[in-house]
Amino acid sequence: MGKTAVVIGATGLVGRALVDQLVGIEALTKVVTLTRRPAHHDAEKVENQVVDFDRLEDYADYFTADMLFSCLGTTLKQAGSIQAQRKVDLDYQLKAAKLALKQGVSHYLLVSSSGANANSRNAYLCMKGELEDRIKALPFPRTSLFQPSLLLGARADFRFGEVLASLLFPVLLVLPWLRRYRPIKGTEVAIKMAQVSQSDGNGLAVFALQDVFVE
Repeated sequence: MGKTAVVIGATGLVGRALVDQLVGIEALTKVVTLTRRPAHHDAEKVENQVVDFDRLEDYADYFTADMLFSCLGTTLKQAGSIQAQRKVDLDYQLKAAKLALKQGVSHYLLVSSSGANANSRNAYLCMKGELEDRIKALPFPRTSLFQPSLLLGARADFRFGEVLASLLFPVLLVLPWLRRYRPIKGTEVAIKMAQVSQSDGNGLAVFALQDVFVE
């Protein structure tokens, strides 16, 4: 019997690439994308559901699946404030994880961040670290956390930092002491997540930046 995957953050850089990867996996017969606005995909196995993330509990049935991929995220500029960013990057994701757990999801996969640390002085890394800690406390049979650095790829919005990083990318690959900070393409993160979802495993696995790059 085929399996079902749920993806939140399916319209973002990693999420879009991930849905494309999941479509090609024969073991998956359904890929449910939960989005704020309609998001069409050509593949018949992709089922889009528009939800209000502020009332996510009203859509609990949509989380009935085998695995949940959490690729949701925003920037401080887009959100407008740290509080608004936390709502998306932490509150929504944690609520989705808890709903998925109640609905029987056995494998939870999260896009976090390199340097995530709940004790960090950096608000973003602190938020990501807090989310990781709270996710780890949830009794999923299997949890996979991915910690990419700066994500590269085509986005709808212009991000100067990513453009600069793409120009410096060759240098970061040459200098050994800078390799651990090198940016990564969103498609590579998506490929790794899809690969892990189809591999055997139990318990918690954390994929640091060097582990996320596809060999």
